[in-house]
Amino acid sequence: MCGRYATTTDPGRLAAELDAIDETETSDQGAFTNYNVAPTTQVLTVVERHDHGRPDDDPKRRIRRMRWGLIPAWTKAAEPGVPVKGKPLFNARADKAATTPSFRDAVKYRRCLVPMDGWYEWVVEPTAPGATSKVAKQPYYMADADGSRLYMAGLWAVWRDRSQPESEPLLSCTILTTDAVGELTRIHDRMPLPMSRERWDAWLDPDHPAPATLLETPSADAVAAIVARPVPALVNSVRNNGPELLARVSGAEKTGQISLL
Repeated sequence: MCGRYATTTDPGRLAAELDAIDETETSDQGAFTNYNVAPTTQVLTVVERHDHGRPDDDPKRRIRRMRWGLIPAWTKAAEPGVPVKGKPLFNARADKAATTPSFRDAVKYRRCLVPMDGWYEWVVEPTAPGATSKVAKQPYYMADADGSRLYMAGLWAVWRDRSQPESEPLLSCTILTTDAVGELTRIHDRMPLPMSRERWDAWLDPDHPAPATLLETPSADAVAAIVARPVPALVNSVRNNGPELLARVSGAEKTGQISLL
């Protein structure tokens, strides 16, 4: 499961780091700094595509903005230029995506990376003696121990209003999830699927389906550098957004007893 995450990169810096083309068309380099990214938000993604009309040229790595919550191409329009509203498809199970109608086409040729600093999950924990409730949901933040950016496997889609063929396309994405492994199983039974750099070329290849091994649950060693820490309940509301959401809470402040650090 991955329903919230944090990111502090901007498209220009990401494009420079990855030798990619910035296609976000935004002059506000802070527009994508978000400590409480929620579904339906515009997010940064990394794709590889050919230049338009040049399928024989080598594909180029590109930074694109997309709506988090995949909208399948066959979705009907609710009104001109607006897709029918439904439950946001912000996660897709890696083990089932290839056979799920909403995702199977994207698994073949529209795969992406979703960069993030870390993600949030909530754990039901016992409260302190005397509290009005016996349990509470304690938010945890999972991130690389050295602060390195994480890249999660994603899928994307292009939606157009078929009644308006000249309208601008809507790009959307979903984050693949897999079984949690290692210490992360103490937080949640699911986690976003990380994609290591040595697998990027095969994962982003727009001309060939990805090897099935890329969709497999990673080993515990592959995520050993990811650590979890309890963070303030401020993150519970998407209205809250700032670096204070990532602050580690002390034992006296947190609602329960689990600690991975």
